[in-house]
Amino acid sequence: MSTPSTDFHRLWLTETIRLREEFAGPLEDGEANRRARAAGGGLARRIQTRALWLAERDGLLAALRHWRQGGGLALAVLLAIALAGGAGMAMAALGSGQKGPINVFWALGSLLGLHLLTLCGWLLGLLFAGDSGGALGRLWLWLSEKFARDARAAQLVPALLLLLQRQHLGRWALGLLVHGLWLLALAIALVTLLALLSTRSYGFYWETTLLDGDTFVALTQGLGALPALFGFGLPDPATIRASADQALTAESARQAWAGWLLGVLLVYGLLPRLLLALLCLSRWLSGRARLALDLSLPGYRLLAERLQPSSERIGVCDAAPEVMPGIPASALGAPLEGASAQLVAVELDEGRSWPPTLPSTVGDAGILDSREQRRRLLDRFAERPPVRLAVAVDPLRSPDRGTLALLGELSRSAKQTRIWLLPPPPGEELDEERLDDWRIALNQLGLPHGSDSPLAWLESGHD
Repeated sequence: MSTPSTDFHRLWLTETIRLREEFAGPLEDGEANRRARAAGGGLARRIQTRALWLAERDGLLAALRHWRQGGGLALAVLLAIALAGGAGMAMAALGSGQKGPINVFWALGSLLGLHLLTLCGWLLGLLFAGDSGGALGRLWLWLSEKFARDARAAQLVPALLLLLQRQHLGRWALGLLVHGLWLLALAIALVTLLALLSTRSYGFYWETTLLDGDTFVALTQGLGALPALFGFGLPDPATIRASADQALTAESARQAWAGWLLGVLLVYGLLPRLLLALLCLSRWLSGRARLALDLSLPGYRLLAERLQPSSERIGVCDAAPEVMPGIPASALGAPLEGASAQLVAVELDEGRSWPPTLPSTVGDAGILDSREQRRRLLDRFAERPPVRLAVAVDPLRSPDRGTLALLGELSRSAKQTRIWLLPPPPGEELDEERLDDWRIALNQLGLPHGSDSPLAWLESGHD
């Protein structure tokens, strides 16, 4: 069985199976439970083993791969939008790349206005809405589901969100996405701004109706104080006053305003997004390391007895008898220990002589007639899988779904399996049409079959 790449993906699939059973009822999980018990480990490990087997059988493992591919495509789309948006912000700030005087505060609003609004929205959502990823986070989830093109992938998103709520990881995962995209957009805006300012000549001015000159000077120097600590230019009060209503032609004035604009973008744009992205990343990594199944949930409590019987948890009080009451010893066949090859029959008529004479290296697993016999044999095979297994069936019977499901489960319990279509007893004729039904059904299951005795193959591994 192919397995998910990380512990997080295994937990995600396990939570998906729990939600599916909670809303649609218990799944057919006999073989999954046997494999989980045989794999051993604690209860949480067994629940995950069971869930992964069910997920692969029901197509959820493939749906997870499709969803991850869709998530990658959605991320690529958002990255492209961030690249174009960052360049667009810089072009809009400097008049779409045309030379001419620039209103510094209109330029600043073009560069930082939407960034500051969305940043405040994210912080408010973090405080009041819990696991908030903002509009970009929700857009990524929606696009991921659309690009997955798999209806079963819709079951994965609710399970993902519930799983992330355990350690409040939703806010940090989506926050990392949001701040990472904004960091990219603002970095592209900074690079574009540098390129434009390096290749074109711009003059800067400011104008206002309500504010007086002193207020504007104080506002400009207040915004530029922190960037000035990193070496960016800061216009002096005389330059700021002289820039009212008209752009100065002096080179020093243009350079001071350009340095101030770049510094404000870096300090109030890129640095906050970088710090928040690093915070989200550290919280995501630490929270994911602590992520585990909540075994107190009703769905997992119901699995405890099936996957970890009380005899395992509290110890065995009395040794089990050689043969369970109500099951004849002959029906269970010879002990399986020491036999790497096994022969088992399914629902044979009493008139047939069974078993045939077997080599000493081949074990007789008996005749399976009841559900309890099937369960016990499958449990034993789960603990010690045979290398080679031959399953004898009577082609006089119809290949019903229950028998075919049993053959499939038996085949998965051994490394190699063959189906033996027994010849009819003396005096009876084999219905060719029914035999064709068996062949078609076994071919669909991918099981080798034939009417020749498999005893030589069981003994030596070849015919």
